[in-house]
Amino acid sequence: MQDVIKINQEDNAAVALRPIAKGETLVIGDVTVTALEEIPQGHKVALKPIGAGEEVVKYGYRIGFAKEDIPQGGWIHVHNLKTALGDLLTYEYEPVRGDMAKGEPAVFQGYRRSDGRAGVRNELWIIPTVGCVNSIAKALEKDGQKLIGGSLEEVVAFPHPYGCSQMGDDQEYTRTVLADMIHHPNAGGVLVLGLGCENSNIPVLKEYIGEYDENRVKFLQCQDVEDEHEAAMALLGELADYAKGFEREPIDAGELVIGMKCGGSDGLSGITANPVVGAFSDILISKGGTTILTEVPEMFGAETILMNRCENEELFHKTVDLINDFKNYFTSHNQTIYENPSPGNKKGGISTLEDKSLGCTQKSGSAPVRGVLSYGEPVKTKGLNLLSAPGNDLVASTALAVSGAQIVLFTTGRGTPFASPVPTVKISSNSALAGKKNNWIDFNAGQMVEDKSKEELAGELFDYVLQVASGRKVKAEEAGFHDMAIFKQGVTL
Repeated sequence: MQDVIKINQEDNAAVALRPIAKGETLVIGDVTVTALEEIPQGHKVALKPIGAGEEVVKYGYRIGFAKEDIPQGGWIHVHNLKTALGDLLTYEYEPVRGDMAKGEPAVFQGYRRSDGRAGVRNELWIIPTVGCVNSIAKALEKDGQKLIGGSLEEVVAFPHPYGCSQMGDDQEYTRTVLADMIHHPNAGGVLVLGLGCENSNIPVLKEYIGEYDENRVKFLQCQDVEDEHEAAMALLGELADYAKGFEREPIDAGELVIGMKCGGSDGLSGITANPVVGAFSDILISKGGTTILTEVPEMFGAETILMNRCENEELFHKTVDLINDFKNYFTSHNQTIYENPSPGNKKGGISTLEDKSLGCTQKSGSAPVRGVLSYGEPVKTKGLNLLSAPGNDLVASTALAVSGAQIVLFTTGRGTPFASPVPTVKISSNSALAGKKNNWIDFNAGQMVEDKSKEELAGELFDYVLQVASGRKVKAEEAGFHDMAIFKQGVTL
């Protein structure tokens, strides 16, 4: 196992792959460095003297300016490094072309829906239109477990606190997300559970849903019936009978849509887990598939890499708007744009937002950007897509699902147990986490600094995703976790 890694030949900072003791001698390429202090795992060490005000370079890009003189062998972190980012910026399109070779076909065992879309799960979803009926939805989920059997895999309720007392875009987001959830191909049947007096009531929501299969989607307004539980269970029974008519069948991997997200990142996330996911993304796209990258605030500082990979100038301008709209969102609420990374990120070795963002965008691989999506917008274009959503783990992962992701890949250096509406694969950046939290972690990318290459792990991850798409449960599913979080934007009446 390596002691430290210099990611790019232009870097003046290397990353410790294990805790480095004060006084240890480190050989990094043709440079020999003596650690002047203890360097925690995932943290940075100076490869040469860096003067106050000079750039600190990692991944081949600036991650900030030195706040003071940093000697060779010195620990580089928040105490002596500050962000170099400003507010709104002006960008120029400088396209970087990258052709993707066509890969060999692959298949998974999925469910073909009546609208032609492919699902990787066959579940009954109970979707409340308003938070007032959440308890009823959860009671139905519990009682609905007796319906599971045959090809019907789960009965799941998705409670949320919204659907009423909302205005403007805030209300539009809720309606759009609920409509997208209703159409999601992982659901073999959907019960839409309303109250009756809410802003986003069933008649209003139907305008957002549009055309639907009446055998697959049923509606119940609780104020209209004497016993809402009894009436709902009768509808769930009908939906269960319909869903059990679906069986898994071979489907080309080019129909997979995979969301990509990171959280609880550490100093190894941008070295192991995120690059492995990026290489996975390239594999899937080479086979005609689709990936979606989100958490826009964690693109700040690395956005030009994505902008210049846009397939055309129109997508470039959409990406500029994607970035600047989120910055304006922060400033309109009187918040600092660069209030990031989190305390956990810093403890893991991430010092500035540029440091975090350059690691985060490793998940995008090398494919050209072929689509830019607004929040709640379904994916339409195969290949790499960028999605407008915040960095919050639950909100962003839900956003990936509602845009069409059948599975979400979630990289982490510190671990998290949460789920999303779709199977959420937890990928650890280090082997210690994979060993300690085996009940959370599905795939260990930490092997990349031990005995496996990025390409080898990406291939293994691709095979694992095909297994998940074919029915293998991830750890969060085994624990019975299913979460949904809608992006709150606006006042509450």
